[in-house]
Amino acid sequence: MEKAEEWLNYGVELAKEFGPKVLTALLIFIIGLWVIKRVIGGAKKVMYNSKYDESLQRFLLSMVSWILKIFLILLVIGQLGINITTFAAVIAAAGLAVGLALQGSLSNFAGGVLIMIFKPYKIGDLIEAQGVLGNVKEIEIFTTKLITPQNKLAIVPNGAMANGNIINYTAEGRMRVDTTIGIGYGEDIKKAKEVLLEVLEANPKVLKDPAPSVNVSELADSSVNFAVRPFCAPEDYWSVYFATLENCKLALDKAGIEIPYPHQVEIQKKE
Repeated sequence: MEKAEEWLNYGVELAKEFGPKVLTALLIFIIGLWVIKRVIGGAKKVMYNSKYDESLQRFLLSMVSWILKIFLILLVIGQLGINITTFAAVIAAAGLAVGLALQGSLSNFAGGVLIMIFKPYKIGDLIEAQGVLGNVKEIEIFTTKLITPQNKLAIVPNGAMANGNIINYTAEGRMRVDTTIGIGYGEDIKKAKEVLLEVLEANPKVLKDPAPSVNVSELADSSVNFAVRPFCAPEDYWSVYFATLENCKLALDKAGIEIPYPHQVEIQKKE
C-alpha cells in the first residue's frame, strides 16, 4: 500500500512538473500546423496572382511546408525542456548517416532544384527523357511524373532527369511531322507533289508558318518516295500524323496516281 502511494505521489509530481509543458507543447503544435496551413495558402494565392510557373509553385510550396514543419517540431521539442543544441547535434549525426545511405535521394533532390532553376521543361510540356515520352504532369521534389501517349503514369527520378538528355517537343511551340509517301516510277512526280501539298494545306491543324513541304527523298527499288513534312502544334502531332497518311493515300487514289502495293514490290524484286 505504501509503495502504491509512493508511485501515485511520484506520478502527481511528474504531472505537476511536465503536464503544463506537454499541454503547452501540444497547443503549440496544433496552432503551428494551423499557421503553416494558412501561410502556405497565402503564399499559394500570392504566387497564383503573380503568375508564377505552376511547377515552380508546387516545388516551392512543398519545400517551404517541410521547412516550417521542421522548425515547428524543434520549437515543440524545446518547449518540452529538451536541449535543442544536443538534439540538433544528434540530428546532424543521424542526418549524416542517413545522407550516406540515401545518396540517390539527395541527388534527386538536387536534380529537382536544378530543374526549377534552369527550367528545361514545365508542367504540360511534351518531353522525351530517360527512354520515356510523355506530357509532364507534375514536378515534385524528388521525381517528375509523365503521362505517356498510352495514358500510363511514368515516374522518373529528378537526378537522372537533371543529368541526362532531355528533348522538349513543346519548347519551340511547333513540331514537324515526318512521313514518307511513295508513288510508282511511271507516275507524274510534279502532279503527285501538287496533290500531296494540297492535302497538307487543307488540314486546319497544319501550320502555315513554317510552310509544309513535299520533296523527293529517295529513289527506292520500286517507288519514288516523297518526304512529306507538315508542321503543327505539339498537342496536334498524332492527329496530323494519322490524317496525313490517310488523306494522302485517298488523294493520290482519287488523282489516279499509283502507290506500289507490297505484293507488287515483292514480285518486282523476284523478277
